[in-house]
Amino acid sequence: MGRMFGTDGVRGIANSELTAELAYKLGRAGAYVLTEGAHKPKILVGMDTRISGDMLEAALVAGILSVGAEAICVGIVPTPAIAYLTRQYKADAGVMISASHNPVEYNGIKFFNRNGYKLKDELEDRIQAIIENNMEGVPLPTGENLGRKIVEESALEDYIEFAKATIDGDLKGMKIALDCANGASFQTAVETFRELGAEVVVINNDPDGVNINKNCGSTHPEELMDYVVRKGCDLGLAFDGDADRCLAVDEKGNLINGDFIMAICGKYLKEQRKLDNDVVVVTVMSNLGLDIALKEANISTVKTKVGDRYVLEEMLKEGYKLGGEQSGHIIFLDYNTTGDGLVTGLQISKIVKESGKSLSELASAMTELPQVLVNATVPNNKKNIYNEDQDIIDEIKAIEEKLHGCGRVLIRPSGTEPLVRVMLEGKNQKELDELAHNLAKLIEEKANN
Repeated sequence: MGRMFGTDGVRGIANSELTAELAYKLGRAGAYVLTEGAHKPKILVGMDTRISGDMLEAALVAGILSVGAEAICVGIVPTPAIAYLTRQYKADAGVMISASHNPVEYNGIKFFNRNGYKLKDELEDRIQAIIENNMEGVPLPTGENLGRKIVEESALEDYIEFAKATIDGDLKGMKIALDCANGASFQTAVETFRELGAEVVVINNDPDGVNINKNCGSTHPEELMDYVVRKGCDLGLAFDGDADRCLAVDEKGNLINGDFIMAICGKYLKEQRKLDNDVVVVTVMSNLGLDIALKEANISTVKTKVGDRYVLEEMLKEGYKLGGEQSGHIIFLDYNTTGDGLVTGLQISKIVKESGKSLSELASAMTELPQVLVNATVPNNKKNIYNEDQDIIDEIKAIEEKLHGCGRVLIRPSGTEPLVRVMLEGKNQKELDELAHNLAKLIEEKANN
């Protein structure tokens, strides 16, 4: 069997790939691995608004209780609320049932350790090994040693109080539009901004179990871009299904992606002397325009592989405070241990209010360079050809010289399909287009001969 855990927990189509049986086994094995040595361990369980959440929660909780652990169910909350509340409630672990920005038929199960961090690969592999060995060695207590399920009513309020405390002062006088993606932020985001005194207008906050992420939220911000202008808002914020991501929209209706958000927040934190080592951690997919904008403010960037877990690893290793991805998954380590859409939205709103500048003016500090992405179709066993074939290596070098320091070539084999992705970035869209297509063609020819 291949690896069960992907970059963000176990994910698949609910009731076909991610079955109730698998959820039960993950509950059992996960509770066992994460709470070894704890007496009557406590595990926090939350979910997003998907219809399959009820089924998976029931199965997962049964698994947790069957090893004698306690399940504290907090209902529908954002993923970052689980990361925060696991620490706050001194639980031994947390679990979130969500497939984030995926369509409704998908769901996922992701674990957090007692410190609110996503699990390292070794722990995930141990959980998988226990499932594959038919739960050998996992206890089956009886009588009074079974676990209980506890419903924690104040979880939402506790998370909202935490979020409000991440900014000084209030947001009075601001008009903010929210797109809750019919997902987990439908209560938390609206209440937080209202309690901070902002005038809030909302779309897509009427979840019915099947409309999560449907043409809305951070993956489809078009409706919000139009709405912000129509309603005359200072800005708009779009969350994804589990609210660990946030994208912004300026007062003119332009989308402000994660790169722009990091540029704005990085400069602000540096001015406040809160940006340790003057570093922002980004992935290789971040636009070169972000590097240039931060460099002008004497901030360096450190680059990681694609995936928020790699950004976080680098931040923890070196003690950096701000990092994230273009997708709006931004980590403010001073406040939370994972990407937190609500915290991100609050920081941007506060910066707009405090600076007295409009969001479009703040975003103009960064200019996005044109990017061209072309896929080359190659057999799976030839995905590394761009590192091995001398003609390809020479061609990449020639392109880099042509872009002379104002652009770059990035090549990434797809993890799931027989493709190699060729990305070029630079100042001239037309030139990039031609160069990228020629390079992709060369890679295809060499790989398929």
